[in-house]
Parts: sequence; structure tokens; C-alpha cells
Amino acid sequence: TLSIRQFPCLVDNYGFLVRDDATGQVAAIDTPDAEAILADLDASGWGRLDCIYNTHWHPDHAGGNARLKEVTGCTIIGPQEVTRIAPLDQAVAGGDEVRLGETTFRILDVGGHTLGHIAWWSEATGDAFVGDSLFVLGCGRMFEGTPDQFWAGLQRLAALPPETTVHCAHEYSQGNARFALSVDDDPAVTARAEVIFSLRQRGLPTVPTTIGLERATNPFLRAPGLRPGLDAVAAFADIRAAKDGFKG
Repeated sequence: TLSIRQFPCLVDNYGFLVRDDATGQVAAIDTPDAEAILADLDASGWGRLDCIYNTHWHPDHAGGNARLKEVTGCTIIGPQEVTRIAPLDQAVAGGDEVRLGETTFRILDVGGHTLGHIAWWSEATGDAFVGDSLFVLGCGRMFEGTPDQFWAGLQRLAALPPETTVHCAHEYSQGNARFALSVDDDPAVTARAEVIFSLRQRGLPTVPTTIGLERATNPFLRAPGLRPGLDAVAAFADIRAAKDGFKG
């Protein structure tokens, strides 16, 4: 089994610490704020940080690598692009596998937000750590990739079992919900937006989500049905462009 700690940091990021319960080995998924991660590690009582698993190179995901390496001596594993800004001990790409104790993570290529963006998926525990590739009712901005690359990555995530728990890296859900309502009048989307608004009004997180819930309500995964005159990639690109310019 995998124990997971989620905690807010920076403006709207989530930090994650995960522990393989069989061996006690611990990993941080991305390093948005090294001091916040160290504080939560201390609060956890887990007493160690063996690894950092990066999803992509952006500073709010790899910016704490050097500090955590200095303090804990952990091994840093992620896509090669991380070396643009931060230390990396081992580069991985889609199709690779990494073990945290007895828990195996499969690396999924979800490039598009950045070219080398990856997700970390444990089939055994049913958890996927997706960085900025997929959000609650949303997806990341397409900073470096192309629509066909991004769509292919989202389809790899959508193909995971519907009960897969999706650990997103940001609390963007209210803005995503307002956009979803502007492009999709499906009752399931409306109902989900109401839940999201209620959670945030009470100061509660909307993360994690599930693959099944995102397939049913996320406009980026539903793009072909929302733009029936376009092929799937063009429909996704159109929805992504609409979100980029959305002011709601």
C-alpha cells in the first residue's frame, strides 16, 4: 500500500509525499516549496526522504530539488528537461518503471504542457500523479507542445482504469468549472461545478479526482463531442484556445 500526504504550498500548488508502507521508503512528488515539504515531512513522522519524482521542469515543480538534495541526500528522478533548472540524478521517460520500495510506478508520456512532461502511475495502488497535464475539469496550458502531442498524452491518462485516483498539482478547479460551464451544458458538468464551488467556499480541496470523473465531465477530454465538426485533435486545440482567452 501507499500512504499519501497532500498539502498546499506557494499560491495554489499542492505538494505530495508518498510512502511505500512495506518498506517505509518515501518520495516527494515534485518540489514546489522545499521548506513546506520539509515541514510536512517532519509532521509526518516518516523520518526520511529517499527520492524526488519530478513531472516536469517548471520552477514550481522542480525548484526545490537542490535544497531537498542538500538536506536529505535523496535521489532525484524525472524527465531530462529538469536539468534546465535543477539537479537530476536519473532521467526517465514514457514506458520506464521506477520502484519505491515494493511499489512500482510506470512512467507515462504526457508531454504538451512541456515537451518532456511525465506522469507517475502505480497500477497496484491505483494512483496517478499527473503534474500539470490534467486538472479537475481542466488541463495545463500548452506552453511547449503541440495539440496532437498533448491530446495523445491526455488519451494515455484517459485510458487508465476509471477508478484511478488522479493527484493534480494545482487548485485551479473554480476557474476550470466556470470555463466548463461556458462550453458544456451537460447536467453532469453543472452538478460537478456546484460541488466544486461548495468545496472551495468551505476552504476544502477539490483534489484528488478520478479518471472516470474527468472522462465524464472534463471539457478537454470531452472535446470531440463538444466540437462535432472537427477531428479530435482539432477539437482539443479549439477548446484549449478558448480556455486561454477565457475571462470568466
